[in-house]
Amino acid sequence: MKTDFEYTDYKSLVEYIKTLADEPYLKMQKRLVPGEENIYGVRVPKLRMLAKQISKSNWHDYLNDAQDNSLEENMLHGLVIGYAKMNLDEQLSCLKKFIPKINNWAVCDTCCSNLKFTLKNKEPVFEFLKPYIKSKNEFDVRFAAVMLMDFYITDEYIDKVIKIYDGIKNEGYYAKMAVAWGLSVCFVKYSDITMKYLNNNNLNDWTYNKALQKITESFRVDDETKKVIRKMKRMVN
Repeated sequence: MKTDFEYTDYKSLVEYIKTLADEPYLKMQKRLVPGEENIYGVRVPKLRMLAKQISKSNWHDYLNDAQDNSLEENMLHGLVIGYAKMNLDEQLSCLKKFIPKINNWAVCDTCCSNLKFTLKNKEPVFEFLKPYIKSKNEFDVRFAAVMLMDFYITDEYIDKVIKIYDGIKNEGYYAKMAVAWGLSVCFVKYSDITMKYLNNNNLNDWTYNKALQKITESFRVDDETKKVIRKMKRMVN
């Protein structure tokens, strides 16, 4: 892959993205991202490389032009926001415009993991996430839940994160899955705190049982603890 790409216009960018397509990967992506009709089949490392190149050149124009006509275009948009050198207000403004375009887990999770500016701006980004936690939109909630998992399962925030997860009532599959996933990471990092919570919580049965399942799937949880977790499963009619 070339590493000297410079953004000039959006049409040329899309044509370039198409040259990066990988047919075997396309077939896999279509299985992994159900409901997404437009996929070229570009592997994430290639999109990251492209996003880095755009972020070093004409990223202002790119962000003004960015569209969501394919999985890759949408994913690239989220990645560039994370890589581009801008101040926090600009980054949050760009995110605010981008989040409504998130329509699948792949775009959501790839974007979240790349928003490393959060590490130096914990409290303002935490406040930024709060409205999305309460959103009726499934992927707004997933975005907030995954961001909490990626950056806020720490000594300072663990109690707040668990409380937020406990209060999420969105019934969307990908929102509930993100909460379960996040709680499994909470358990890995703070087992005592999370175990106490799991014994007294307001989670619906599906999310609770899925969180237990994710915990037992972790290589960082010992076998004896997994036996205890499996016995905690709720029986659902």
